[in-house]
Amino acid sequence: MSVAKIIEITSESNKSFEDAIVKGIERANKTVHGVRGAWIKEQQVLVEDGAIKGYRVDMKVTFILNE
Repeated sequence: MSVAKIIEITSESNKSFEDAIVKGIERANKTVHGVRGAWIKEQQVLVEDGAIKGYRVDMKVTFILNE
């Protein structure tokens, strides 16, 4: 039987929401093991001088706890 934990992280990219998600998952994998999925809770754009300068995602990442 597996037991999972959920952490909440925020990730940013200057390219796209998809890139922000990929960067966030890659970074989470460096800290925790057994990442199984993520739920994108919120998406935001960062605006500067009327132009989009960045993309931010808040996500909940699920991983399996070690035995």
